[in-house]
Amino acid sequence: MTDITDFINKDIKALRTTDSVADAQDLFADYPFSHFPVLEDGIYIGAARAEDIELVDIDKTLADVRFSFDRFFVRDTALWLDVLEVFAKNETNLLPVLDKDNKYLGYYEITDIITFFHETPFLKENGGIIVVEKGINDYSMSQAAQIVESNNGRLLGLFISEANMEKVQITLKISLGGMSDILQTFRRYNYEIITEHQEDAYLNTLKDRSDYLDKYLNI
Repeated sequence: MTDITDFINKDIKALRTTDSVADAQDLFADYPFSHFPVLEDGIYIGAARAEDIELVDIDKTLADVRFSFDRFFVRDTALWLDVLEVFAKNETNLLPVLDKDNKYLGYYEITDIITFFHETPFLKENGGIIVVEKGINDYSMSQAAQIVESNNGRLLGLFISEANMEKVQITLKISLGGMSDILQTFRRYNYEIITEHQEDAYLNTLKDRSDYLDKYLNI
């Protein structure tokens, strides 16, 4: 399957604080972006919002309006679910991507991520969802996967869906078959079953979020 980082886009160079507001207005007039990244001396300092830039005097530079920039971004190590979460929280159709050293790498566009999202087995294939919980120092992702597979289940995806200082919740999607044995084995290994549904509410939330973000496809 395609890796999400394959969708990092570099086609349009980031704006710079030395650029004029007129330059930024021209970019937003040419492209349907809600935001666009701004760099200062090569360092990402925030994303200019199209709606804000439209209201600024064209003689100003982006440095003059830097206080209005939104500060969101994702790392190049972020999983697709985390990327989708940042898109949704910030109501944006473009998301700057930084590496671990805060170097600007490019940006994700919502159209590409929606396509990737719909093609993941986690959504595309039929299966059951379970959420299990265990102590932060006791859980093991490999053990969770092994429990599923040792009971003739096929794992379609798993991720940490919630965590605090004491406990971790793991959401798993499993091809149907052997679900009862899988749940019993999780309990035997001292995992608490938080929820177990054929159509889990969390999956419905993900689908709703996808529908919410679909509106950006027509911007």
